[in-house]
Formats: sequence, structure tokens, C-alpha cells
Amino acid sequence: MADMIDKSAARTAAFARRAQVHATGQGTAAYLSAVLAGYRGVPLSGYMAMRTEIDPTAAMAEAAAHGPVGVPVIMGKGLPLQFRLWEPGCTMVPGPFGAQIPASGDWMQPEIVIVPLVAFDRRGGRLGYGGGFYDRTLELLRSRRPTLAIGFAYAAQQDSDLPLEPTDQPLDLIVTEQGVITP
Repeated sequence: MADMIDKSAARTAAFARRAQVHATGQGTAAYLSAVLAGYRGVPLSGYMAMRTEIDPTAAMAEAAAHGPVGVPVIMGKGLPLQFRLWEPGCTMVPGPFGAQIPASGDWMQPEIVIVPLVAFDRRGGRLGYGGGFYDRTLELLRSRRPTLAIGFAYAAQQDSDLPLEPTDQPLDLIVTEQGVITP
């Protein structure tokens, strides 16, 4: 039970830090675009930013000119995410939990997953929203083929003392509006 309290407090603090930096409008995807340029054509998944998340859409649009880009679709509680093909300007509809998803389109399997998060550490640790969707999904994808997990966040979301668990899937890179961190 103490672990749940630790994660809740860590999330609350991280949400506050994220909201503060988000309000400045300083978050750009320039470094994310630079990283993805080294993987042209590799199938990847981004995400549609919600609330105060840093927005990867500009980098996703650039990547879509070179290869398939998907966005996550929540299929149900306790299930891994599925990924629907996305392209700039496609019709979007609200999905579960309010995340925008393509109204139609084929399913895809990414080899690079851009992961939203609440907090991260410099060792590749990630604190998510608590549903375990990305941990389950990354575990499944990585059981099939090498899968690069890129955490995308504001630098202010860094936390050196995250309450991590053995089931938490590590990030391979963390990209912020200030640069790239390699764990």
C-alpha cells in the first residue's frame, strides 16, 4: 500500500511541474524530430497530446512523410495498446479516456514507440498514468522484435527518485524540449 501512496504523491508533484512548464508554451518537438530523422521509414507510434502533455505532432508529421506512423488505441482495461495508422489531416475521433484516435484506418505494429509520461529519471525510468498500458504494450512488442521506447517530456518532468516496479518497462531514450538523454 505504501507503494501506491508513493506513486500517487510522485504523480501529483510531476503533474504540477508539467503544467507549469506547459503554460509557458516553450515545448517543441525539434529534438524529437532530430532523433527520428535517424530512423526514416521505421514504423513508429506517436500519441495525440492531452491536457499538459508535450506535443509530438510536428515530429510525427515529418516521420509520416517517410514511413508508417500510428497512434495508440486503448482496447480495454488490462490489455496492451493497439496502433492505428495516422497521417496529418486524417479524421480524428475521441477514443477511450478522451485521447484522439483516427476515425478509420489500418492497424500497424511500431518498432519505435514515442511514450508520453508523467515523470522520468535519467536511467530510463518512467512514471506513467497508472494503467500499465505502455508497460504491457512494450513488453509484448519487445517479445516479438527489438522495440525502441522514446520517452517524450518536458525537462521539468525529470525526477531522480521515482517509485519504480519490476514490471515497469525502461525507456531507451528520453527526449525533452532541451535535448536528448541516453540512459
